[in-house]
Amino acid sequence: MPADTSEPLAALGLTPAQTSLYTAVLRLHRATCAKLAEATGDSPELLARELAALVRMGVVDEQAGEYLARHPAAALGHLIADRLDRLAEESRRIDRVLGSIRHLIHQYDAGRDHQTGRFPVELVGGADELYESVIGMAVQAPPLGLLTAVPDQRTMSDFTERYADPWIAAQRRGLLSCRALIPVDLLQMPGLRDKLVRFERAGARVRTVPSVPSWFLVAGSEVAGLPAQWGGTLAESAYRFTLVRACVVVEALRALFEELWARATPLPWARAGDGVVQVLRLAAQGVSDEAIARQLGVSVRTVRARFADAMAALGTHSRFQAGVEAARRGWLA
Repeated sequence: MPADTSEPLAALGLTPAQTSLYTAVLRLHRATCAKLAEATGDSPELLARELAALVRMGVVDEQAGEYLARHPAAALGHLIADRLDRLAEESRRIDRVLGSIRHLIHQYDAGRDHQTGRFPVELVGGADELYESVIGMAVQAPPLGLLTAVPDQRTMSDFTERYADPWIAAQRRGLLSCRALIPVDLLQMPGLRDKLVRFERAGARVRTVPSVPSWFLVAGSEVAGLPAQWGGTLAESAYRFTLVRACVVVEALRALFEELWARATPLPWARAGDGVVQVLRLAAQGVSDEAIARQLGVSVRTVRARFADAMAALGTHSRFQAGVEAARRGWLA
């Protein structure tokens, strides 16, 4: 039975009617609107509108009155790129909102003053105070769910050299449940790989993004950490930062973190086994299960078991989704 592609295509913006029409164009490869109407049973007027939409999306080409199916990899790549562009624009809008966070805090503070009094804002200075305050909160209410984003090499270097071990120990003891985002360029830092491997083995999760908009952290459901100036780094301000206990700030930063996390990539050395990567690479080249088995010298059953392992490791429900996710994580490079 052929795989159901309606769900991933719907996630990329295609309606059920457009998905059905795109599938028909794929089967015919090249056809006029009239021929597609004959094949699908829909009216030419309706198909003309849907075909125009598919052309705008970049999944179908029009040449001299005929419609040609683009290769699925190219078509889906175009849709994914367009989707990522929209997500990037959404992230930029969130950044602009967070850039005005002081004004939002002022408005929230004014309302809370009127009702129940001021919410606590604590000005903190010093690297020791930062890392020790996190451990202190974790001891008081374990496990402390911690989200942190680090944009610069200096802060990451200080963490690696002086503060990683206590956080790793806290994570191992169940005091912390940490997720961290760092720029991918920082992976070249001496000594960082060893600390991150130990951190993840203790239960933390770390992902990389091309860049991090600012340093910030979210500790539990009530505390957020903001730099002296949004977009800045801790090192630039001598580790001066603000701990804010306000739900509006916590939830705004949590939303930003989750948006970045969804587009981030796991650490490159946290990959699947060689056998899983081999079958994914060959499948991406269009090689059949039987041919993969012959090339690798294993049974077809083993090949299919490795596909199942890949889907489980990548959190996907089809081979196609597994291939897309593996490519995004850099497994196939």
